[in-house]
Amino acid sequence: MSHHSDFEEQLFERLVEDPDSDGGLSDAQSRVEPRNFLRHILSLAASKLADGLVDAKLVLSWLLTHLGAGAGVIGLLVPVREAGSLLPQLFTAGAIGALPRRKWAWAVGSVVQGLAALAIAGIALTIEGPAAGGAIIAALAVLALARSVCSASYKDVLGKTVGKSRRGAATGFASSVGAAGVIVFAGLLLWQPLDRAVLVIGAVALAGVAWNLGGAIFATLDEEAQPREEVLSLSQSIGQLRLVREDGQLARFIVARSLLVGSALAPPYLLVLAAAGQGDRQLGLLVLASALASLLSSWVWGRMSDRSARRVLIWSGVAGAIALGAALVLAAVGLAQVTGAIAVVLFGLMIAYHGVRQGRTTYLVDMAPDDQRAAYTAVSNLVVGVVLLVAGAASAGLAVLGAHWAVAAFAAASALGAWVAWGLDEVSE
Repeated sequence: MSHHSDFEEQLFERLVEDPDSDGGLSDAQSRVEPRNFLRHILSLAASKLADGLVDAKLVLSWLLTHLGAGAGVIGLLVPVREAGSLLPQLFTAGAIGALPRRKWAWAVGSVVQGLAALAIAGIALTIEGPAAGGAIIAALAVLALARSVCSASYKDVLGKTVGKSRRGAATGFASSVGAAGVIVFAGLLLWQPLDRAVLVIGAVALAGVAWNLGGAIFATLDEEAQPREEVLSLSQSIGQLRLVREDGQLARFIVARSLLVGSALAPPYLLVLAAAGQGDRQLGLLVLASALASLLSSWVWGRMSDRSARRVLIWSGVAGAIALGAALVLAAVGLAQVTGAIAVVLFGLMIAYHGVRQGRTTYLVDMAPDDQRAAYTAVSNLVVGVVLLVAGAASAGLAVLGAHWAVAAFAAASALGAWVAWGLDEVSE
């Protein structure tokens, strides 16, 4: 008896390069891989769509400005969102490891993200000024914590339920589907059939619904139970940092990944260079540029990273350096304020950003020993989370001298990150 429909089988065969190899899965997991593959795509696409609609870099920055929250609070958005989803993983990875089926951690995390997004929409409708800013940052912190649970559990479930050379195809395709939805949102922002604030708050609420739906679908995955891993105490968790000392490749990977954080932290400074402040027209263009970059690049990066995640990291570092360099040139010759100019730069930078994300995820899953995948992920995320907070503070300090200083620093770091990634071992074969 087949465990999945012909449709699931056909879709699976169409989307992956080698549907017949076992990909390192157990016999039981191989049999249900096509239906699991489809569920991964559906739940991850819902999550990616929600991510795009609650984009801290663009959408929430605009919303807080609209609510009059104050510049200081707006500067907290990206570091809270990025570091908050990475730092807690060292402490949650042990508890997740104790679960026989890790899919529950992701499903619950997704639902909590959804509830936090609905809370942000509710706050935006009822409060204004600095109080709204503080409440939204608090809800975003909860969302980021829930996201960290999803992030710490996802690679493990993906590794157990989708074969080795097919994981990039699943995550890349889901990213593209999610991006298509965000493009529709950008189109609405540009066309503006309703008041822009209504559109933005409606999008945040829709994200809440999408995350809840994604969690419900993920809970239906067929995941084999596995022996309960020993839960690590806090001191043991921190002791996992020894992996950085013991594994030179892991250390080099973390350095490369840390240098490539500019693609995540630079966009708010590009907004400043555009001198558009919150030019209403610019928001739609920037969201469109960001979503188009995701749509056009995620699938390609996904397939490329199945062949060589190392090369994806190198190329995305180079692309980030070129995009940020272009922003500096535009600012120097006085063209940064031209409508659409910075949107084009952001498009290039977001292509680099998605390359960094896809490359680092695939590289880590392929590099880590099977029984230490969660530990490698947690250690790498802890170090990069600290780097994000420090880099966020340092770039804010540099930006006091002028936004172009922060952009220049991120451009140099991206180029250096590509050079460090060049020295990594190939692990995709």
